[in-house]
Amino acid sequence: MTFLGSIGREARALWDDGKGRSLVVIAGGWGFLLGTRMIYPVLLPYFRETFGLSLSVAGLLVTILWLGSAIGQLPGGILADRYSERLVMTAGAAVVAVGVGAVVAAPTALALFAATAFVGLGQSLYPIARITILATIYPDRIGSALGVTMATGDLGQTVFPPVAGALAVAVAWQVGLAFMIPLLVVAAIALWVLLPRQTDSDSGIDELSVDTARHVLAEIRASNVMFLAFILFLYILVWQAFTGLYPTYLVEEKGLSSSTAALLFSLFFAIGVLVKPVAGAAYDRIGLRRSLVIVLSGPVVGFALLPVVDSLAGLVGITALVSTMLGSGAITQSYFSDAFSEEIRGTGLGVVRTTTATLGAAGPVLFGAIADRGYFDEGYWLVAVVLAVVILLTLRVSES
Repeated sequence: MTFLGSIGREARALWDDGKGRSLVVIAGGWGFLLGTRMIYPVLLPYFRETFGLSLSVAGLLVTILWLGSAIGQLPGGILADRYSERLVMTAGAAVVAVGVGAVVAAPTALALFAATAFVGLGQSLYPIARITILATIYPDRIGSALGVTMATGDLGQTVFPPVAGALAVAVAWQVGLAFMIPLLVVAAIALWVLLPRQTDSDSGIDELSVDTARHVLAEIRASNVMFLAFILFLYILVWQAFTGLYPTYLVEEKGLSSSTAALLFSLFFAIGVLVKPVAGAAYDRIGLRRSLVIVLSGPVVGFALLPVVDSLAGLVGITALVSTMLGSGAITQSYFSDAFSEEIRGTGLGVVRTTTATLGAAGPVLFGAIADRGYFDEGYWLVAVVLAVVILLTLRVSES
């Protein structure tokens, strides 16, 4: 069968039996949420100017956003197990809409930080419920379904940040964020109306208990889960450090305009739209280790070359090379979904994602502190080394 024929067969399998509508709604909501989150790095220079933030404090703002996006994943997973993914995802989109409104109206830096934390908290309710409901809908194609959903997230991250940047230049940074509010409201309504209704007894744990905790921890200790969680933490640390300050780096160190930097930042996610479905399908076919090494090898080279490349064409090439790392999410999250039993899948994923994302949220503030001391370029060499360590650790993972 040809490559295009294989893609067509996968697409039909994902769409058939009425599953396609749910996939579109889930993926669309994810695209709006990630698009909102990735507007922050584009608007960071405006936040610095408006509120008088240093690079370290600006990095802390992004860290607060990531931290908020992490800490609610465990409660979100528990709620998804106990109640309804539909309810949890709808609430997440609604909370982000309210939080964005508060950011736009923030009169002080303190209010900006508090509203940003609220945006992050809303974001954290969505990811685990998204994975568990897809695992239920597509038990044999979780890699492909998750890859499509994550690619749609990258589509949101590709489209919305440059729009936000253009609106910030033409009108005000507040408008560059506020235009997401009606889209988030539409997403919340669509999730509630179009996803199938679920009852409390459909799946999940009945209550939190010592036995439940033991069950979750036993599955985390089993096989490669704990080892992969450590690899995921290192990857998140790298990814958040890079995405949090890359537009600022392009403006302040490479001399690009804010709009050009936003377009390059969008290119990073645009390539992810293509990479993630392929990476998810690769996980389904060739397994975790080989697929993960493939998508992470290019970024090591890209990060190592970034400080010495100054031309726009070279920066475009580096950005494209680094962007293959986006495929790792479809691979690792598919693995973790398969690793946990159905009755505790949301809780187990919540523990892993909350722990790794919370620790990894330190990336932007650490990278900002390095940049503030005049080592912006050297920080990217350090990122290349950390990612090389991730690849070496991945080679030690068994496929069983």
